[in-house]
Amino acid sequence: MKNGSVNVPGSEPGAQLDLPGKGNVSSPPATFPQPLSYDYGVCAEKLLGYTLSGHLDLITAASPDTQAVVSVLEGEKLTYLEFQAYTRKLACALLARGVERGDRIGIWSTNNWRWLAALYAVSRVGGILVNINPAYRVPELEYVLNQSGVKLLFTIPRNRSSNYLEMLQELSPRLFPHGGKAVAASTVPSLQDIVVMPGQDLDGTRQDFTPAAELFSMESFLELAQSITPEELSLREAEVQFDDPVNIQYTSGTTGFPKGVTLSHHNLLNNGLFAARAMALDTKTRFCIPMPFYHCGGMVSSAMATFTVGGTVIVPAPYFEELTVMKAVSGEKATHISGVPTMFIGQLEHPNYKDYDYTSLRGGFMAGAPCPVQLMRRVASEMHVPEVVILYGLTEVSPLMTATTIHDSMETRATTVGRAIAGVEVKIIDPESGKVVPRGSQGEICCRGHGIMLGYYKNEEATRECIDGGGWLHSGDLGVMNGEGYLHITGRKKDMIIRGGENIYPREIEEVLHHHPQISQAQVFGIPDEKLGEEVCLWLMLKAGEKLDEAALVAWMKERLAHFKVPRHVRVVSEFPMTVTGKIRKFAMRDAMVEELGLSRAAAIETA
Repeated sequence: MKNGSVNVPGSEPGAQLDLPGKGNVSSPPATFPQPLSYDYGVCAEKLLGYTLSGHLDLITAASPDTQAVVSVLEGEKLTYLEFQAYTRKLACALLARGVERGDRIGIWSTNNWRWLAALYAVSRVGGILVNINPAYRVPELEYVLNQSGVKLLFTIPRNRSSNYLEMLQELSPRLFPHGGKAVAASTVPSLQDIVVMPGQDLDGTRQDFTPAAELFSMESFLELAQSITPEELSLREAEVQFDDPVNIQYTSGTTGFPKGVTLSHHNLLNNGLFAARAMALDTKTRFCIPMPFYHCGGMVSSAMATFTVGGTVIVPAPYFEELTVMKAVSGEKATHISGVPTMFIGQLEHPNYKDYDYTSLRGGFMAGAPCPVQLMRRVASEMHVPEVVILYGLTEVSPLMTATTIHDSMETRATTVGRAIAGVEVKIIDPESGKVVPRGSQGEICCRGHGIMLGYYKNEEATRECIDGGGWLHSGDLGVMNGEGYLHITGRKKDMIIRGGENIYPREIEEVLHHHPQISQAQVFGIPDEKLGEEVCLWLMLKAGEKLDEAALVAWMKERLAHFKVPRHVRVVSEFPMTVTGKIRKFAMRDAMVEELGLSRAAAIETA
């Protein structure tokens, strides 16, 4: 056994097989099958059979006075005992407001420690926390709220240029002051309550909120907890099972509509645990997290991984900004840090980077986008993170499927995405035949194990398309498994763009553009970018007699799309390159833009 793989005697060509009563027999090298692209992460420890809040209570009992959360910009620090008490109080308030098991509770917010508290409070009462991307605009928000049937929403007043309360008032005017005037009908009828948490601007200004009409401030909402006894909360917690759903995360869909990935306590807790094991986290870990909590990378692989071992979560700011991260790492003596490649590049290239002390760091991870090999080496040396690892997966697997570990060589960590994590099987199949391919051959990456989602929320058809009858989840990503079981990603889901760690499906943008009065056809694709990995590019054909005002088009898109989905490059063309059968050749468009924009260097960057 080596690095979690199982070696079967005689699995190498020419090996000696011990057969009962026959002595040693040489297996013929010419006929012995070539090793297949299959690997299993051996579990050296038992899976955790707890709810999220149940495990938090165990950690709290063991380390009540250890710092659980440090919110740098807010200047707040909570021990595990204080954090636990807050989650219990918030859970009581949810009970007082009539939250039942299985109710969907939304959270639309940038990073703050109350975001994490909401997750554990919702888990205590058997609710399902619905993560909502802070960059969403009204159409995207409306779809998610309605598709999931959110009953209560935690939010903040605003996020940079986005006024959250104005957008919510547009969707649910009955919850806002109206001076006795008639109000329009709500377009999100399931939404009954909005709880406004104190937000934080990047300069440290607190976004306070005065309760009005049916809206609660966090403080006024917590007052409801007084009507619930500890015994009532305990009774509800006893009903919650570790296989119950606890979280829905929306991932972009190829049909233009996001799909709600439904994850259980068991999914998240164990995936967080094995992320912690890959990074060798412990009670002394101080993990600085610039990744957004609404995403698995920030919520599970960073925050929950830290909580599973009783370490400290450091929240540098509401969203990523280089200087706030550098201050947090230096000021709080962080031991670990996470991020997508662009986050690490931003810190290393910041003019004031050398003014901050990074020597307390030792580990962390990069994920969410292909990692340039040279960047991996720079992070290890210049950022003093010799134990940085690579994590790979997708939201549908909670999110980890494979990981390198601190024990792997730098070469291995720089050129692969590791091996199957504990308790997970990985195989590479021929997309056409479905058969497992030999080691070293390219195919589609599939996995099976404790992290596999419960399914797409209210979308059985999409679930069946993703998870086959054998329980294997088909990633749609292409990869190669080497002789030792390490995985190298060679391609990605058809058409998907990964921009700075954000997964973008062109169809989603194209669906919006088809509603523009001047556009006849639109094709969206990714082009290489040295900083972000990829950028969004748009080719379009106009209706007869129309002329394009590009600035007006961009403004139009910004009103309807999250900022990261808005194409950076727009070209008006008279036709699209096509095959003889009429299929659009997006790779030809990409190649044309690489040449036009001089992106050969970015296109040649080697990634893991």
